[in-house]
Amino acid sequence: MNARMSDPRSSSSSAPALPVANVDSGRRNQAFDLLSLPLLGRFLRWNRARLVLQIPVLLISLLMIAHAFWGPQLAPKNLAALLTWVHFRGLVVLVILFAGNFFCLACPFMLPRELARKLQTPRFRWPKALSNKWPAIALFVFVLFLYEWCDLFSNPWWTGVLIVSYMISAIVIDALFQRASFCKFVCPIGQFNFLSSTLSPFEVSVRDRSVCDRCETKDCIRGRRGDASSSIDSKTAEPNTLSRSLPVVQRGCELALFQPRKTGNLDCTFCLDCVYACPEDNVGIFARIPGEELCVSGPRSGLGVLERRGDFSALAIVFTFGALLNAFAMISPVYALEASIAKATGLTVEWPILGAIFVLFLIIEPAILLLGAAAVTRRITNTVESLPTIVKRYAPSLLPIGFGVWLAHYAFHFLTGVLTVIPVTQNAVRRATGADWLGQPQWQLGGLPESVVYAIEIGFLSLGLLGSLIVASAIGRRTPIDAAEPSSRWVTAPWGVLHLALFFSAVWIMNQPMDMRGTFLGG
Repeated sequence: MNARMSDPRSSSSSAPALPVANVDSGRRNQAFDLLSLPLLGRFLRWNRARLVLQIPVLLISLLMIAHAFWGPQLAPKNLAALLTWVHFRGLVVLVILFAGNFFCLACPFMLPRELARKLQTPRFRWPKALSNKWPAIALFVFVLFLYEWCDLFSNPWWTGVLIVSYMISAIVIDALFQRASFCKFVCPIGQFNFLSSTLSPFEVSVRDRSVCDRCETKDCIRGRRGDASSSIDSKTAEPNTLSRSLPVVQRGCELALFQPRKTGNLDCTFCLDCVYACPEDNVGIFARIPGEELCVSGPRSGLGVLERRGDFSALAIVFTFGALLNAFAMISPVYALEASIAKATGLTVEWPILGAIFVLFLIIEPAILLLGAAAVTRRITNTVESLPTIVKRYAPSLLPIGFGVWLAHYAFHFLTGVLTVIPVTQNAVRRATGADWLGQPQWQLGGLPESVVYAIEIGFLSLGLLGSLIVASAIGRRTPIDAAEPSSRWVTAPWGVLHLALFFSAVWIMNQPMDMRGTFLGG
């Protein structure tokens, strides 16, 4: 099932009733709504809130670009390297863990899309052959490879090139193609945030689905139309009086997520356009059980059936095993592995050696482990399903442990170097103005002791393991099997063993001395 099949915009009438991923369509959402908070809720309900968040982030990004090219090229003294590889990554995963995908909400690269829309330049539709996650997967792996090959953590200039390239890509794609093509199909950071936010405690959802059933305009996805120069719009006029020729005064969801049929946070940028467009004030940011969406099956608006999408499974696999690879690349055993590959092959150039490591950890190792677990599951269930089909069914269970590894890794750098931005900023101001307006750089500032951070790392990994075991168990209950068979109780055992193996691998990595990349603490 593709996005168009579940998108009311493809029809002028109300959307047909389609099954959703195990959701009770008549249930009223009684969960806590973030928009109900007095100050924060009022701010987020304001349709200029995103712009207010994007502008300062854009200014910081421009400052980072300037410092990348014209600032000191020693990474611990450069704002581009420090903020990108220490603070930004750590803040992203922590905000996602405790709140949701609010970094996509504040993404400054989306401001060019607004300008392009005002100029009415996006006229092309995104190619159907690329309307999947494969472009983003390729870019995700490419950025991981580039990070290690070019040592971006210690190279401010190349970090600046990466930021500029990212910005130009967003401008070009959003200037040429309609809707949120960059976010949905291209942006690797966005895909990282989408997958991570499946473990967030909040999601954008409807308050009462019966209200949506009565709605005739479906403004949350089609957009609210009206005359910008008058008070007539879809909030005040009868649906039949609205002309399709009227301009859109408030757009709906550009990622084809129809709120009454939306499940979870996948592909949701938290842009809140659906909140502003809904004429009944029926959309909010509601609390939920983290990871709950990974335990349900069925078609999802804008995504189809995840269990049938090989691109989503591949993205989940790259996300999880990429987390281990990215952390493994920061400990000393990786150098021994590189040396052994060089000795065995006679290679003296780094990039093919690094490429071999990526193939080993992102293709060969996952194939062996996942297909092995699937083979055992097929034997237990005595099914004729293919091994890739079983892997795609259980792929969502990889996300919690994968996110736990990213959390442990990025939190290590962020928490041990959280205060290092202060002396770097002081030094930048002194170099730019010739005066100590912010005082002498306090280079001794660092962060939490490593012993404290290590306990936090193990906590994140343990939560990830627990989440993966719970999700795998929920998926196992949906596996077709004869409950009378004695082996039915062991249907998820191979996946539990896999998750335990990933957990202990991560623990072993976190126990190794890690490079203190991007700060003076490593020296």
